[in-house]
Amino acid sequence: MKFRQLASRNVSGSWHRYIAFFLSSVFSVMIFFIYSQFIFHPDVVGGTIRAADKVRNALIACEYIIILFSFFFVLYSNSAFIKSRKKEFGLFFLLGMTKRQVKRMVWYENSLIALLAIVVGIAFGSLFSKLFFMVIAQLLSVSPIPFKLVPEAVGLTAGGFFLLFQVITLINLIQVGRSKIIDLLKAAKKPKKIPVFSWLLVLLSVLCLGAGYYMAYISNMRNIVITFFPVIFIVIIGTYFLFTQGSVALFRWLQRTKSVYYKQTNLLTISQLVFKMKDNARLFFSVSILSAVVLTASGTFYVFYQDSRDQLMEQYPQTIGYEESGTEGHSVLDPQIVKKTVEQYGGEIEYAIELTGIHVPLKLKDRPGKETSAIIIPASDYNEYAKRIHRKQLQVEEGHALYVFPYRNILGMEWFAKGEELTTSIDGRPLTLEMDGQIYGGIVNTSRRIEALLIVDDEHYNQLMASTPDELKVRYYGYELAHWEQAGEIVNRVLDQLPPDQRGQFSSRVQDYLDMRQFNSLTLFIGLFISILFFIAAGSMIYFKLFTELQEDQAFYRSLGRIGMSMEELKKVITLQIGLVFFIPFLVGTLHTVFAFKALGNLIGITVWQYGFVVIGLFFVMQYLYFILSRQAYLKQTLRGG
Repeated sequence: MKFRQLASRNVSGSWHRYIAFFLSSVFSVMIFFIYSQFIFHPDVVGGTIRAADKVRNALIACEYIIILFSFFFVLYSNSAFIKSRKKEFGLFFLLGMTKRQVKRMVWYENSLIALLAIVVGIAFGSLFSKLFFMVIAQLLSVSPIPFKLVPEAVGLTAGGFFLLFQVITLINLIQVGRSKIIDLLKAAKKPKKIPVFSWLLVLLSVLCLGAGYYMAYISNMRNIVITFFPVIFIVIIGTYFLFTQGSVALFRWLQRTKSVYYKQTNLLTISQLVFKMKDNARLFFSVSILSAVVLTASGTFYVFYQDSRDQLMEQYPQTIGYEESGTEGHSVLDPQIVKKTVEQYGGEIEYAIELTGIHVPLKLKDRPGKETSAIIIPASDYNEYAKRIHRKQLQVEEGHALYVFPYRNILGMEWFAKGEELTTSIDGRPLTLEMDGQIYGGIVNTSRRIEALLIVDDEHYNQLMASTPDELKVRYYGYELAHWEQAGEIVNRVLDQLPPDQRGQFSSRVQDYLDMRQFNSLTLFIGLFISILFFIAAGSMIYFKLFTELQEDQAFYRSLGRIGMSMEELKKVITLQIGLVFFIPFLVGTLHTVFAFKALGNLIGITVWQYGFVVIGLFFVMQYLYFILSRQAYLKQTLRGG
């Protein structure tokens, strides 16, 4: 039998061991190839696709991430395969094979898997490239991108990944060359020491995680620069000792708890998990951190994607708006022209707003020496229009005022405390108001002149209006359009009606929304592939570890069958152990993610749970499916071996 035939039979005979690694490698190759197809596409390189250069740069960065990730993933998986075959290599040496011949056989095996993964990955990549181009074209709002099999993409993917596999194979062959026959044959028979732990390190784990979670909980825009890296560092330290020390302490405590330990098959499960958790602590640590990174990154992408619309609605409560100086005539645009233009091009005005206020200068605490401004309006007008956009109704006493800031208070600033006096002026005459505090979220579009609002009672407002020159008065017109997301053409037609020197007074949310949606959609779409790749790898690492210990577990379960344990009881024990191995790292990663979401919510000033739990739920379903498939494969091999 030739070495190529022996390597081929080894791979086909142990396909259950290689399948997760093979599929993960195929997925990595496929994503890399699809991205390369776009990066080297002639229309992208030639600049004929609008905004494609930004997407191209993002995909180039993703390619580096995939290569770096693939290197460590393949290195780990190959190392796991080498360790699981120590006894097999020992038998080969005992039967007369030289180390050079064994290395040659392993090289043939890895090369065969690499070639298969590359061919299948490029084939699937070619199949899905057209779909990828269609989605990208839709997100960029450009004409369809023609499908082309780009030679540069094929060459880079095939050559790059084959070289990657070869380098890692050479690294792992060093392990085979340094091993002795007696060590290889006895690798699986070495007695395991009873796991020990340190209460001091367990306490350190709890303190690190507690401190990290607390710092994440109180993080905000002011202190994030100080807390970000310390949180990551101490949570990683705490997670490491949680698995290496805390898990052993927990299961040793369960062994001493007779009501739990001696209940049904718990004795077998717990006694084995004491060793498995200790032996696999570093793996579980890596998987939990990887899961936390994937969940947090995916959740962040999804939060920004969903929240972008809400942010624009807060900044621009109306689809279009403009302001004019004075109340006599229309120096910018007659409202009748706006209504006529909207109707002419098939639009519909849901409601219109006309608001008159007094422009006054202000000084804020966080801007020493710099002057800003606000528009004084009556409480009745504010309440009338606030009701349309589901804002809280206000009551303001005579001589009092309330400051309305149009943006979210992500910095936690308090510009005007309740009971504080505000001193400003109108036409050189001083005006003093007692402040009732501040609220966030305006009712008119933010512009250079309308930076904020001051709400006063109606009677005081009427008095101020009567004594204020017309040139200091500001009139705002706003229009909310039905189906405003598709109203880009209407907005442009209205803008065309404005004199060129007055277009700075005009504001609209439509173009900002389209630009933001394009960017966030692309980020979510591209990031989702990377996140899924990392998540599949995390599950694959657990899968590798299960089958690395397969022979040892087969002997253990064979012994249980001999002493009378039924098949159903064996399946129950195996399922529970695999379930804990799969879901404990995931749950720890999820706990890290929950506090990361809390910090994210503090930073952007909203509650992100409704978005975060959608992402966690989606990845939990994926993890559960991975667990079901792994359980079936493991049960089949273990019980067949028993």
